[in-house]
Amino acid sequence: MRVAAYKKDSDVTYTLGATVTMEFLNMRPDLVEDVIVHPDFRSEDTLNKIKEICSANKIPLETAEKPFNILSKKGNCYVIAVIKKVKETIDDGNHVVLVNPSDAGNMGTIIRTCAGFGITNIAVVPPAVDMYDPKTIRASMGAKARVKMEIFDSFEDYEKRFPDNKPYPFMLDGSTLLQKTTIEKPFALVFGNEASGLPHEFSLKGQPVRIEHTTNIDSLNLPTAAGIAIYEATKDIFGV
Repeated sequence: MRVAAYKKDSDVTYTLGATVTMEFLNMRPDLVEDVIVHPDFRSEDTLNKIKEICSANKIPLETAEKPFNILSKKGNCYVIAVIKKVKETIDDGNHVVLVNPSDAGNMGTIIRTCAGFGITNIAVVPPAVDMYDPKTIRASMGAKARVKMEIFDSFEDYEKRFPDNKPYPFMLDGSTLLQKTTIEKPFALVFGNEASGLPHEFSLKGQPVRIEHTTNIDSLNLPTAAGIAIYEATKDIFGV
């Protein structure tokens, strides 16, 4: 199969690495259009698993070096999958809402954290980084295969679809401490842009929350703040 440098308007994206590829093969084989293995790949156990899943799902499997020169600048990438991009619709339940996220690595990390704590639906309000960028997929370590993501034109559009989800915007303005906040389910944990945070009007949405920290730093980065919030909101699942 011919591959080309990724573009946002293309119909496919790519997994870069064996671990990321295995997540899609295990969780969403229906989206995998092709798997390409580098001639230098030496993990027989992983290769046998890939062959087994590809055979069972009639997914083409080929060995080639050129696609890696086109798609991956890192020398430690030995497996690539071609993934069909589909328009997703998130389900009822607990949500994370990302408003204007701008960094692929941060988005991927948050996707992985959501999957780890049982949140399988993320709403995105643009402008936003491409959820299907291979950098996002790789940063999620393939957890994108486990998490649905839907783009909403505005936060108000999200609220109309999910009126029962109480918003918890994470910000400084008019907010209460996280440890003093009871997060009711179904919830919507809302996070803003990495540099500017949430606009002021979000202080009037639901129950604004802040994460207190020492004066040794000026702020937490987005994935760290999201991870703390997600843990706090889901800790009852683990009996904490």
